[in-house]
Amino acid sequence: MKLFENLIDYSFVSTFDIGLLRENLVIPIKNNGIYIKCFTCEESNLNNLNFSSIIEEVFLSKNEIEFFLSDIDTRISFFNYSEELVKIADVNPILVKEFFSKFLNKALVLRSSDIHFETLKESMSIRFRIDGELKLFYLFNKSFFSILSSYIKMLSKLDVTIIRNPQDGRFSFNNMDFRVSTMPTINGESIVIRVLDNLDVAKDFSSLGFSSHILKDLKNILTLKEGLVLITGPTGSGKSTTLYSIIKELNSEDKKIITVEDPVEYKIEQVQQVNVNESLNLDFQTILRNILRQDPDVILIGEIRDSYSLRIALQASLTGHLVLASIHANSSIDTVSRLLDLNADNYLLASTLKYIISQRLILKLCEYCKGTTCEKCNYKGFYGRTNIAESLKIDEAIKKILVEKKSTIHIKEYLENKNYKTILDDGLAKVSLGLSTEKELFKVVNLQ
Repeated sequence: MKLFENLIDYSFVSTFDIGLLRENLVIPIKNNGIYIKCFTCEESNLNNLNFSSIIEEVFLSKNEIEFFLSDIDTRISFFNYSEELVKIADVNPILVKEFFSKFLNKALVLRSSDIHFETLKESMSIRFRIDGELKLFYLFNKSFFSILSSYIKMLSKLDVTIIRNPQDGRFSFNNMDFRVSTMPTINGESIVIRVLDNLDVAKDFSSLGFSSHILKDLKNILTLKEGLVLITGPTGSGKSTTLYSIIKELNSEDKKIITVEDPVEYKIEQVQQVNVNESLNLDFQTILRNILRQDPDVILIGEIRDSYSLRIALQASLTGHLVLASIHANSSIDTVSRLLDLNADNYLLASTLKYIISQRLILKLCEYCKGTTCEKCNYKGFYGRTNIAESLKIDEAIKKILVEKKSTIHIKEYLENKNYKTILDDGLAKVSLGLSTEKELFKVVNLQ
């Protein structure tokens, strides 16, 4: 939390030779006339900076200081924008737009998936989620938040005057869509912008990082005319990207594809996407109740969340439709247990369920520094993520176990006897190839 507690005076930082700061691993924080406060690490050398005042050191890791100083020019530029905007009585819309455009471009260059604007007790922070991990990038004067908040709400067609209630909206920038969520907090407000990167959806299977045996099953799924296919995993495991990639591959003039999503994140040409909107009485159940009347060939259900949505999915897949859906479960076998917990009929499940793919995203070792940390990976040693997965094909033996209402332990024993490749096996294979580390693997895979 030390970073949050220290609002840096960049006008003071600008009085130093930036090259010298980088060389000596020192970040000046402020000068109050009596002492100078600095971020330092064990390798820092304060003597080379010839400070004439008392020094108060705040310790950071070497990687944090290197990360900070690698981006110092942008930090100073953003600080100057914030100071200029805060001090003028009437907000300059051109200047706000200029700042926000440069800021968004920076976030996109860094491959951010989410941007968090948060009011703190004494300041405001901006954090980026990159490769699934949240990292603090910028701190500003707290008064700058209201300027940014008003501009973001205006872009998103939200009510600028509402700060005590949550709001949801979206906007576009450089042919990319962004989803906005605002939430009141005890310190003011929190705003999160989700980057809806259509480039992820444009990827084909081979670029998603799946192993060859998973790719083979994904290609088999494309040949199905009916049945239920489930993509499982926790939040942030890449389920949506996989589902959209399947839809993209299936999308053609001779297929009617309809999706039920809450909310629609990525727009796909020709696919009929339905956005759940309970304020318009367009809830999940209403949509599912009427979806078969649309004469679809393929149905995508964003998430099977209850027994009703599961029942519709099973009925649709039984009557000649291919149904794709996601569901929260830890593994393929756990998914079967979850379906049975939702009161799925065993015989119906055996007749309709075709594949369960359980997946996770794991950090990849940086290809530029091979894990030793560099500017490209923000001094973390990892750059990007890859998929690890397991694919369970519902074959005749598993169907028999389901129809006979035997426990999922029998499925597990059957799979062990046929050397089934689990998600852990897939992850260990990628670790052995030098793509990641065991430490990162065990962060996302349950060993039980």
